[in-house]
Amino acid sequence: MLDPGWVGQNHRSFDVFHLHFGFDAQTPAGLRELTSTLRAHAKPLIYTVHDLRNPHHRDPSAHDAHLDVLVPAADELITLTPGAAEVIDRRWGRTAEVVSHPHVVGPDEAGVARAGRDEFVVGVHVKSLRANMNCRPVIETLARTVAALPAAVLRVDVHSEVLDPASAHHHPELVTWLFDARDRGALRLRVHDFFTDEQLWAYLRDEIDVSVLPYRFGTHSGWLEACHDLGTVVVAPSCGFYVQQRPCLEYRHDDTGLDTDSLADAVRTAYRRRPQWRASVTARRAERRQVAAAHRDLYERALA
Repeated sequence: MLDPGWVGQNHRSFDVFHLHFGFDAQTPAGLRELTSTLRAHAKPLIYTVHDLRNPHHRDPSAHDAHLDVLVPAADELITLTPGAAEVIDRRWGRTAEVVSHPHVVGPDEAGVARAGRDEFVVGVHVKSLRANMNCRPVIETLARTVAALPAAVLRVDVHSEVLDPASAHHHPELVTWLFDARDRGALRLRVHDFFTDEQLWAYLRDEIDVSVLPYRFGTHSGWLEACHDLGTVVVAPSCGFYVQQRPCLEYRHDDTGLDTDSLADAVRTAYRRRPQWRASVTARRAERRQVAAAHRDLYERALA
C-alpha cells in the first residue's frame, strides 16, 4: 500500500489513507511520491504520529527524514499525548489531534483477576535488545535496589536470539553478565522465544508486579497500555511522553544518561505504595467507542 503504483490501481477502493507504521524501508523520495499520488487522486492522508523517535534506530536522522515528508503532507494528524502534539506544532507548525490509545488486551483477558503471591516481583523484559534499550545500567540499579527490599525479587526476561551466535541480536557480553548475576542470586533470568499474546498477558498479570521500561529514547508505548489493561505498575523513563499516556512512576533516563537514584526511588515507591492502576473493562470499552468516534469525525473532516 506504500507503493504509489498500488494507490494508482486501488484508489477507487478506499476513501482515506491512514498511516500508522510500516514505512521504515521507504525512502523519503518514495514517500513524497506516495503523498503526491494520493493527492492526485484526491485521497486524504491521515497520519498517526506514534513515534517522534524510532525506538529501533540509534541514529534518528532516517526517521526524521520520513517525518519531514509525512507530517507536512498529511491532511490530518493524530497523536497520543499533549506533549507529542506540542513537539509536532513546534517542529512543523502542524496541529495534531490528541486521541488516546485504545485497549491492547481484549476484554476477556483484561477482566481476569491478578494472581496473588507472597513476593514482590520487579520485571525487566529486554526482549531482543532494541536500539533504545539501556539494559545493563538499569538492571544493575534494580538488582541493588530490590536486594534491600524484603520479599522482593528481580526478574529479567530475554529472547533466545540474544544467546544465539548466528543471530543479529546476539550480545555475548550482556549474556555472560546476566548469567553471572543469576548465579550470584542477584536476579531470576528467563530465556525464551517471543511470547504469544496469551503468554505476554499471563506474564504481565500473573508473574510480575512492576514492569520497568529500560528505554533511553522513545515516544509512546503499547507495552504500557497492556500493563494498564492488566494492572501492572509501570516504571517509565523521562524520555518521550509515557507518563502522559497512563498513570505510572517516572525515573530520569534519556540519551544523556541514567539517574540511578530516581530509578531506585521509583521502585521503592511502587513497593511501598502498591499502586492499583488498572483500567476497568467498562471504561476501556467506552474509551474505544470514543476513539472510534474521534476517528470517524476526523475522516469526515478530511473528506470534506
